[in-house]
Parts: sequence; C-alpha cells; structure tokens
Amino acid sequence: METPVESTRERLLNVAEQRFGEGGYEGTSLRAITVAAAANIAAVNYHFGSKEALLRAAVARAMAPVNTERRRRLDQLEARGGPNPEQLIRAFIEPGLDLVLRRGERGAVVARFIGRIAFDPSQRIRELYAAESDPIESRYLAALQSALPHASPEAVAFGYVNMLGLLALHQSQALSRAPGVDDAEDPGKLAENLVAFLVAAFDRGLRT
Repeated sequence: METPVESTRERLLNVAEQRFGEGGYEGTSLRAITVAAAANIAAVNYHFGSKEALLRAAVARAMAPVNTERRRRLDQLEARGGPNPEQLIRAFIEPGLDLVLRRGERGAVVARFIGRIAFDPSQRIRELYAAESDPIESRYLAALQSALPHASPEAVAFGYVNMLGLLALHQSQALSRAPGVDDAEDPGKLAENLVAFLVAAFDRGLRT
C-alpha cells in the first residue's frame, strides 16, 4: 500500500508529464502543476527541489523503460558478436514505438511529453533530455559505425540523426492517428515497415 508521500510524488510526476507535454517547460507554471496534482510548492521542493529537478525526474522515469529495453537488446546482440545494421535498427526502433503503441493512454502522454522536451527551443532543456538518453544512444551510434565500416563516421551519424527524427515523427502520428497511416494501430506492422525503410535508407544513402 502506498504511503501519502509516495502518492504525492507520483501525482506530481504524472501531472508534470501531462502539462509539460502540452505546454512545454517554459509554458507550464509550477503552480499549474501543483494545483492539478492537489499539492503545493513545498511538496515539489521536498520531493524534487525545483521545477527543473521535477522535469529531470519525469524525463528519467519516462525514458527508463525504453533505455532499459534498448540496453538489454544491444547487450544481447553484442554478446553474440558483430550485429548487422538491421538488427541494430530493429533493437532501437521497436522499444521507441512500444512507448506509444503498447501502453494505451499512458503511452500517449509519455510520448507527447518526450517529444516536446526532446525538441524544446531551450538548449538547457534539450541537454537535460540528452543526459537521460545519450548514454545508450551513443552506444547504438558506435555500434552502427562498427557495423558499417566502409562508411564515414559523419555519414553514419547523419543517418542516425535522421532515424531519430523519423521515429519521433511516427510516434507523433500514432498519437493523433494521422490519416493515411493505416498501420498506426498495428505496432508489429509499423515496426517492420519502418525498419525496412531505414535499412534501405542506410544502405543506399551510405553508398552514394
């Protein structure tokens, strides 16, 4: 059974995800979060210390399942030796899509939140997000560069950045169920289509 302290902390994190996802960091006041969470500023200070620390905790919580699954898959691939680009792309893409497509309403809130923070106009906020995502993302980039030895590191990095953007686009389309995205309700089909496209894009783009 949760204690009142745990309940307050979770409410603040849940509301922070929703409000930051809707209005961004600068566009969301701490008061708006505390009112919606039936808490007060003192509770934020007690559990987190500041508005930025609340954001950091929300990002860490949201990214933890994705980072854990990506790390697990990459560890397995590397233990078997020499993963190829398709295996690496699949191991990276599928957990990101699962964030939206397999978690119902909670997934939609988290994906909107992560998308808003990852592309926030403030460099400081983007750096805060990167602090949670960069360690495992850097490992994937290094693994892709090893799997594509005939391509320059700059070319692989260019393809990698575009992979991140395409994944974010499909996450946002899944949230709105955009017209023309017929496979948005089928995580498996969407993952297969996206992986196939990215494998072809890496192959063609790095040969030209």
